[in-house]
Amino acid sequence: MFKSIFDQYEWNEVKAGIYAKTPQDVEQALHSNRRTLDDFAALISPAAAAYLEPMAAMSSLLTKQRFGHTMQLYIPLYLSNECQNICTYCGFSLDNKIRRKTLSPGEILLETAAIKEMGYEHVLLVTGEASQLVGIDYFKKVLQLIRPHFANISMEVQPMDEADYSALSELGLHAVLVYQETYHQEDYKKHHPKGRKSSFDYRLETPDRLGRAGIHKMGLGVLIGLEDWRTDSFFTALHLQYLEKKYWQTKYSISFPRLRPFSGGLTPKVAMNDRELVQLICAYRLFNQEVELSISTREQEKFRDHIVHLGITTMSAGSKTNPGGYAVDPQSLEQFEISDDRSAAAIAAMLRKQGYEPVWKDWDKVLS
Repeated sequence: MFKSIFDQYEWNEVKAGIYAKTPQDVEQALHSNRRTLDDFAALISPAAAAYLEPMAAMSSLLTKQRFGHTMQLYIPLYLSNECQNICTYCGFSLDNKIRRKTLSPGEILLETAAIKEMGYEHVLLVTGEASQLVGIDYFKKVLQLIRPHFANISMEVQPMDEADYSALSELGLHAVLVYQETYHQEDYKKHHPKGRKSSFDYRLETPDRLGRAGIHKMGLGVLIGLEDWRTDSFFTALHLQYLEKKYWQTKYSISFPRLRPFSGGLTPKVAMNDRELVQLICAYRLFNQEVELSISTREQEKFRDHIVHLGITTMSAGSKTNPGGYAVDPQSLEQFEISDDRSAAAIAAMLRKQGYEPVWKDWDKVLS
């Protein structure tokens, strides 16, 4: 279990080590043929800021060598904003007085039709964390309902037990995204005071349960802004390295969600500017040439246009972050505010203009 490895590291020691990195450490990392976690620490350190141009050039080259001139597009389908957790940063939090909604089968099919009309063959199912209302039985029914309409289905919902993941995999579940939010245990408790999500260890062990259940792909990440992003990213890379060794048949992705406003939302503890986000993306690519790197519509249009060449392999387009947002209930409360509200067709056109092929689905069982 990753917990045994995680417990060997102390947050403040890791943070001090990152901030102590020198330009010589960065140059050594850049010239290394096989980069280590220590190299990754150098590449995300403040000392690496002066090396952003060579990092970006190397990241671009490595990405094109592995993924070609393609960009996978995905879209979230929000099924429910019901949630039994209190999270300080989320619009769906239990203590946020909003109109709650869970899509019925008929409404799900309406949303599905709207998403298919955009060209998508791959959908990401999203809910709040309310296991009694939107738990395993609900997810089974949803997968059975939409499986005929999509080539593959991903999910970003509450962490579940291994048996649940195995059952959903048999019904067509392809990938699961589960973000630790932050690897800082004390601050994690501050941001998750109530609900099942308050268990740091259960969430930390979720990727192990996914690996044992044989899920084809899992997504990792932290919510950038809750804690020091460099230290959180080191622990994410540590987690990724462990998982790739133990569950080597599984594919992996990393996402970079920066804390975004919502009604009564949380001010980020640590701000990350655009140059720092580019630095982090490039550091991940130099550390791991195989991992998929994903950017969402949280980011602004100009930034997303420029990041296409620098290491990203997956991006969302035309997203709505509210249940029924595509066809059923466009005015319901969003989980967070998006920044890039261009249509999927507009994003595809932007990619083609830059010489990239938009890919509308992720993976087919027939190819496995």
